[in-house]
Amino acid sequence: MNKELFGVFGSIEVFERHRSVEAFDDVLVGTEVTVGIRDPGLGTPGWSARYADERGICVVWGEAYVPGDETNAARWLLDQYDSEGDAAFDVLNGSYLAIVDPVDDDAFVATDPVRSRECFYTDEPDLRTFGTDAASVARTIDAPSANRNAVLEYLHLGVTLGEKTAFEELSRLPIDSRLTRSRVESLERFVYRPHRFDYVGELADRLNRALERRSILPGRKGLLLSAGYDSRIFLPTIPDIDRCYTVGTPSAQEVTGARRVATQYGANHVAFKPDERYLLAEESKTRYGQGIKESLHIHHSGYTDEINVDTMYHGLLCDTFFRGHFTAQDTIELFGTEVPRNRLDPDPDPVDSLLGKFGYDRESSEALAEHIAFNEDPDSFVRDAIAAEFDAVGDRAVTTQNSLTCCGIANQPSIPFHNHLADNFFASFLAADIELVRWHLETPPAHRTTDTFLEACKRLDSDLLHHRPPDRPHDVTLLNEAERFVRRKTPLLEPFEPPWPDREWIFDHYGLDRKLLPDLEHVHGLPVRHKLRLNDLNRWIGASTDDDSARSWLHPGSVAEDGDGNDDRSTRPLPQ
Repeated sequence: MNKELFGVFGSIEVFERHRSVEAFDDVLVGTEVTVGIRDPGLGTPGWSARYADERGICVVWGEAYVPGDETNAARWLLDQYDSEGDAAFDVLNGSYLAIVDPVDDDAFVATDPVRSRECFYTDEPDLRTFGTDAASVARTIDAPSANRNAVLEYLHLGVTLGEKTAFEELSRLPIDSRLTRSRVESLERFVYRPHRFDYVGELADRLNRALERRSILPGRKGLLLSAGYDSRIFLPTIPDIDRCYTVGTPSAQEVTGARRVATQYGANHVAFKPDERYLLAEESKTRYGQGIKESLHIHHSGYTDEINVDTMYHGLLCDTFFRGHFTAQDTIELFGTEVPRNRLDPDPDPVDSLLGKFGYDRESSEALAEHIAFNEDPDSFVRDAIAAEFDAVGDRAVTTQNSLTCCGIANQPSIPFHNHLADNFFASFLAADIELVRWHLETPPAHRTTDTFLEACKRLDSDLLHHRPPDRPHDVTLLNEAERFVRRKTPLLEPFEPPWPDREWIFDHYGLDRKLLPDLEHVHGLPVRHKLRLNDLNRWIGASTDDDSARSWLHPGSVAEDGDGNDDRSTRPLPQ
């Protein structure tokens, strides 16, 4: 990766057992921690920073904003922690990991409130090692073994839940937490406390401040722009966005809609043709999934060399934080389709609701189960896994609806989208702004809706919604679904197009079975999404260990079972 943070709870000598200091722009040695940081933007206001003085060392990795005129977030954090303690993290704003090692207190690594930046760690083979690149941390483990449940969750859901990773010996920090030499501590920044206030006015004001904060990022500025609502909110507030990018053919409805929005605000627009680069998932792409999430979400990865900007903006997770993506809506059946009504489900089933939000398809998973080594019914497995994860966030939310959203945020599948951008650009993560996170936590789920968000958008710019998304020509959801049905059933009418290119066609047309899975002919008949998951995990594990036995789950019969029908964790080598 272009940017990385790697550290040990130990001395520089321990650090150098695993990594060379020459691999980093700077290596800081504290009383408990030695940490290396590599980032071409190190020291840029709003971005990664490090600082050391007689009180200790501090590193902030990623996007970070602090009050006042201070431009070095690490210096500010060390000052504030020295005087305010943990309260400093109530003010530190952005998408980051922070390392604080005071000379007179325990060292720790802290996530931002929503864990938009992962921290992976292991206690093998010696002292605790941690870092932002899961593969680099995994390579410090002498003999990593595949984590059965993590692998199955990934293959069936497209995301590994909780704190698991593909290896038994490798873990990751939970949402809103910190790591010390010997323990993991939960923090209390991400706890739902809804109350009554001006939801629209506050959202508009906080969006405006959050956008202005991010306007300081340097150089030529770009935006990944869809025809929907979320990404366009950057254009009126950050007027020096020069170029907008959309993946799709020039005549596609999504591209046409995005081009109209870009033109409205005087920005150039570029459409990337959805050729094999859209799906081609080689190691350089799959590494951003960290072995826990699908690289499929990195729609733009294959076009990186053609994106000629320094700072990139995007609207990722705006639907989750502001528009209730994970809340369960009451529905009615219309034209054979479940259509959301304008109210919440009064008694949602948490597992059924989350299954619909994660990438689970029962029929496809049953086919997949026949091609991998684990003897497990996929439906009962994923239901049990989701139920356990839903229960695990219960101390952060009281109501079922907020628990649903908390579980979705803690296990957000699409984070690789941001991982890739942040590794190649100054990438702003608007939804992780601490003021907006608090709006989300304070607003009752009945008011975290598209209607609330659109009313706030109008206060940013009264013309922001002038061009409607192509598949939402009406204000009322019921009317949009009715028109969708009529267009689909009427031969002379053009149907609404899906927002993303046809991945089944692209995969087959460019022969990606042969390019991605040449030695795994037994899986070539599976659906494309499941083949991409197999490829992601296979390549990530290959980049993380030289031991092929960790990938034996790809070959039915290569994992032994004990007398109780359980997988024997001493996996046999791959068949030759």
